[in-house]
Amino acid sequence: MPFAEYKKARVYFTEKGTGKTVVLLHGFLENSTMWKFAIPELSKKYRVVSIDLPGHGKSACFGYVHTMEEMAEAVKSVISQLKIRKASIVGHSMGGYVSLAFGDLFPDHTRSICLFFSTTKADNAQKKKSRNGAIELVKKNHKSFVRIAFPLLFRSKYRTVKRDEIKLAKEEALKTPKQGIIAALEGMKRRPSREVLLKFAPFPIHFISGQRDPVIDIKTIGNQLKGADKSTAIILKGPGHMGHIESPEECLKELKAFCAMG
Repeated sequence: MPFAEYKKARVYFTEKGTGKTVVLLHGFLENSTMWKFAIPELSKKYRVVSIDLPGHGKSACFGYVHTMEEMAEAVKSVISQLKIRKASIVGHSMGGYVSLAFGDLFPDHTRSICLFFSTTKADNAQKKKSRNGAIELVKKNHKSFVRIAFPLLFRSKYRTVKRDEIKLAKEEALKTPKQGIIAALEGMKRRPSREVLLKFAPFPIHFISGQRDPVIDIKTIGNQLKGADKSTAIILKGPGHMGHIESPEECLKELKAFCAMG
């Protein structure tokens, strides 16, 4: 299996295709298998690298807190091992936070960033309180937390229509170890705002968002984009937060358009 190493912990990745590099980063309680809807098509034109972030999938934990910056450094360990000079990075939800941290730390290695159902904003006080509550629930029974929390990421209508797909995704989520869940929640809670990148980064940032997202407040995206000449957004009417399951064909079309930009 292909692994890189970060802080003596293994970081799992897959690689397929040739051409300009596109790095895919999953969200919280996910792993690189979430990109199975996109990799076959994207890899026809691009070198697609999909990474399990620390504490998720086949990647190990390295501490009790996985900051977004540390996760970005773990991504960099993969990039360096593969001798990739520059990449476009797509990050779903938490993966978007890691993408922004990567762009902040390693701008010379960043061609463009796609915030796939994600945001540049930090957690507000209410969200931080919610994260703390989640951490306490995870400490008591992390599998119960996953079973309760995971379906809430979807719009209610898709919980029936996409029941089988959601069940499979939840089974992957249940594989996430307790330490990985807590470390990620702590890292997301502590992350800084990176709105400044929208205005001053030397690379473009593109949002793909769901109009009915129960996690990301899309009303803030317009404000985030004010004065950001290189940044753009597309708002999809159908999906909530999990567009890759709720509306995969539409999301794939937008991902292909993003990759073609760079």
